[in-house]
Amino acid sequence: MTLTAPPAAADSLPEPEVSWVAAIAQAGAILAGALDGVRFGHLDDAEAIAVMAALEALGRKVDGARLRATTDIGARAETDLGTGSLAYRNGCRNRVDFISHLAGISAREAKRRLKLGETAVERTPLGLPVPARYPVIADGLISGDLGLESAEIIATTLTGLHGRVGQDDLDRVERALVASATGAITPETAGLPGAGIRFAPDLLQAQALEWQGRLDPDGTAPNDDAVEATSTLTFGLLRNGLYPLRADVTPELRGIMDTLFDTYLSARSTTPRFLPTELLNGEPGAGTGTGTGTGTGTGTGTEPFSDEPFTGDTRFDGDRRTGGEKRADILRSIFESAARDPQTPTMGGAAPTVLVHINAVDLERGRGVGWIDGIDAPLSFRRVSELICAGGYQQVLLGQNGNVLSLGNTIRCFTPKQRTAIAARDEGCIIPGCTIPARWCEVHHVTPWQQNGPTNIGNGTLLCWYHHHTIDTSGWKIRMVRGRPQIQGPLIWDPTQTWRPARTHRANTPSADPPWRT
Repeated sequence: MTLTAPPAAADSLPEPEVSWVAAIAQAGAILAGALDGVRFGHLDDAEAIAVMAALEALGRKVDGARLRATTDIGARAETDLGTGSLAYRNGCRNRVDFISHLAGISAREAKRRLKLGETAVERTPLGLPVPARYPVIADGLISGDLGLESAEIIATTLTGLHGRVGQDDLDRVERALVASATGAITPETAGLPGAGIRFAPDLLQAQALEWQGRLDPDGTAPNDDAVEATSTLTFGLLRNGLYPLRADVTPELRGIMDTLFDTYLSARSTTPRFLPTELLNGEPGAGTGTGTGTGTGTGTGTEPFSDEPFTGDTRFDGDRRTGGEKRADILRSIFESAARDPQTPTMGGAAPTVLVHINAVDLERGRGVGWIDGIDAPLSFRRVSELICAGGYQQVLLGQNGNVLSLGNTIRCFTPKQRTAIAARDEGCIIPGCTIPARWCEVHHVTPWQQNGPTNIGNGTLLCWYHHHTIDTSGWKIRMVRGRPQIQGPLIWDPTQTWRPARTHRANTPSADPPWRT
């Protein structure tokens, strides 16, 4: 029996391409062997830096080749080719679908490569080479000197300027940005600060915006009407217990927001750490003082007390929130303050109020979850308790058929007058180092409402949302003595666990007499 080989398929790869595949496979094997031999974590600093630099250079070279391969395959998989399309012949909907399956990448990544390839890769749509629209970018990608992130930034900048500036200026911008991204020195960058240094993509983005601003100021800063027409603020779907927020704001609004955030993020802090000498040395009398007894607070207590308010070492603030988390808490406080503002529009005659519903049995037993009207995600019982602590609650009695039988009055809610008085005493969040003002704070029941703590000035104090939310877990303790809050810091701040008076409003301290009156 004789076996005859079938004729070669019309689209089989010719011999040179086969050898290229073999060469790439051989290079991959050599690289794999080299990487397997690297003992990351055992290198000295110089070796670790050199290895990472070499890998990044190699990665840029490979990324450039992958971009060219994706662009080539994308052209072969165009749906316009009909039955000749690689996508059609391989059962895929379109070129993005085909590339995603072939390369094992997301559709988003496939689209990203195809978009960049349209302007930064030489193409052969009809078998004839068509130069890349941006040849300097293309050369940088081929050489491996230019990374994909930087190439995207430059290509996007040039596309935005295309048709708005002359070709000479466009070419100059391309050369300058590629030089900055690769660390080269060209006539456009010679003599400038940073010339010859490779710019990271973030810094390159800032430089690209500067070029746009100089060459096309109208395009960089569109008129207010156009911007306002496209400004958006939307919420995404619930993910990991959070609703993603998507917003587009004008540069002016961004500046306002940054200024407000920075004001509270960088405000001078008085966060303390206490090491009283007499207590550390075990000197007598350290445990006595006024205001530390039970009930009236006039007896001799077993816990140390100091008349000195929280001041001192500010090197450790104990706040482990990231900058983003702090900005979110500031934004929350701004919205809550706006809701309490008398000038804020009402809804049905009432101030904007978040209504949280919880079953009365669950509330009594300390379990279950709460629900906000119009929001799918539930609130934990802990957060419901915090909201009741700050805003009180109103009991609604429903019948067996779901009909409303009675509506009670709002209870355990500090009145506006009580809030004003507490603000006059505390000025803002009483936790040392916190700069959140009174109008952004919540009123906290020092003796919890669950323990029948009264809703009066003598049992209320101001806390920002973050410190109110963490008061049971952060190590801070608060008590009221003669109508004024006292604070005990966490161990990491105050190993002596001394009770100290919280800060009071600046206006509560009289001005000192001038020297000529003394």
